[in-house]
Amino acid sequence: MFEPTKAPWINPGVVIHEPTIPVDDLLAKFALTLRDRGFNVGGSVQFESLQCLDIASGKMSAADRMDHAARSLRRAMRDDADLVVISRFSAFEAAAKEMLATIEEGVSQGMPVVTSISGGDLQQWLNFAGQRGTIMAPNMRALWQWWGPERLYSDLALGVANDEVRDIVCGPRWLMVQGPAGAGLAYLPRSAKELLPRLPQLKRKSLRQLAQLSQSWDPLEMALGIAAINAHYNRFDLDGHMGNGAEVFGHEAGRVVVIGAFPGLADVLTNPQVIETEPRPGEYPTIAMDTLLPGCAAAVVASSAIINRTLPRILRLAHGSRVAVVGPATPLTPRLYHYGIEVVGGLVINDPIGLAAAISAGAMPREFVRFGQYRHIRSERPVALAGVA
Repeated sequence: MFEPTKAPWINPGVVIHEPTIPVDDLLAKFALTLRDRGFNVGGSVQFESLQCLDIASGKMSAADRMDHAARSLRRAMRDDADLVVISRFSAFEAAAKEMLATIEEGVSQGMPVVTSISGGDLQQWLNFAGQRGTIMAPNMRALWQWWGPERLYSDLALGVANDEVRDIVCGPRWLMVQGPAGAGLAYLPRSAKELLPRLPQLKRKSLRQLAQLSQSWDPLEMALGIAAINAHYNRFDLDGHMGNGAEVFGHEAGRVVVIGAFPGLADVLTNPQVIETEPRPGEYPTIAMDTLLPGCAAAVVASSAIINRTLPRILRLAHGSRVAVVGPATPLTPRLYHYGIEVVGGLVINDPIGLAAAISAGAMPREFVRFGQYRHIRSERPVALAGVA
C-alpha cells in the first residue's frame, strides 16, 4: 500500500466557524466547483446527517468519517491532487498523523489542504500548524483568496477544448492562434525567430495542448499558450457588451489605478493614476504598484499583465478593490470572476485572415479593430467577493 512518509503541503488553511454553524456545505461547494473546472480535487466532507461526501467521485456514503478521511487523503497524495478538502479538523488531524504527514516551511510547492474547526477549538489548530497555516473566515471570498490568483493560468487552460489548431501566425510584435470557433491574440515579449521553426509541429497539437504552454516559464511559449486560450474563449459568436469595459469605472469616486496605458484612457476615466514600465510625465513606474494598488477603489489592468505574469501579484495587491482586465489578449471567460476580476474586456475577431496579414506586417493594437470588436463581460456580483451563497 502506498503510504508516503512525508506530505508536502502548500499554504494549509482552516475555516473558522461558530460551533452551531458548520461549514460543510461551503467546503463541499468550493471543492466541487474546482473539481468541475478540471482540477484534481480529493478529500472528504462529512455532513450533519453523518453522510460523507467523497469529493473525487462525488458519491455519498455512511462510512466512518475518520476512516473515510484517511482513505481519501491517502488517495489524494498518491494522485498528486491539486487540492484536498477534509471538512472536520479532528478527521484531518487523525488522517495526517496516520500518513506521517508534515507541514513544510515553504509555500512554493506541494499539495494544498483545507479543513474546518469551531472557533472555540482554535488552539488545537495552532498546536498542529503553528504559524504556517492560514486561518480563514467562513465565506467563499476567503477560500478563493487562499486558493490564490496564481492558479488562474491552470484554471484557464483546463477549460480549453481539445479542438484542432487551424493556424498560428507570428508577426514581429503579435501572435495569433486560430481554432475552429475563434481566434486569439498575445503580444510577443521578444522576437519569435526561435519559435518559427517549431510552427509546423505546434500546428499539429490541439488547442488544449497549446493552452497548457501557459504554464511555461519560457516567454514565447507563455504567449502561445495565452493566444490558444483566447482562441477558445473569444469565440467568433461571443455575445458580450460593446467596448473593452474600462468605462464601467468611469464614475468611480475613489482612486482608480491603471496598469498599462491604453488609447482613449482619458475619455473613460477621470484622473487615473497610470503605472507604466517606461513612465511619461505624470505617470508612475512599476514599483509604485506596491503603494498605489492597496486601498484603491478600482484598478484597470492591461492584458499584457497576463502574459508577463504580473497579474496574480496585481490581484493580491488590489484585493478587495474592483478590478477590470482589458486588452486584445484578455480571455473573455467568467472563470476569471472567481479571482476577484469584475470586468473582463477583450477582442472578438471576425476577420482572422485579414488580422493574420496585418499581424505579419507588424500591425499595432490600435489597428486590430479593423478585424474585430472589443467586447466585455461583467460579473454583477463578483464571485470572489460574495459570501457563502
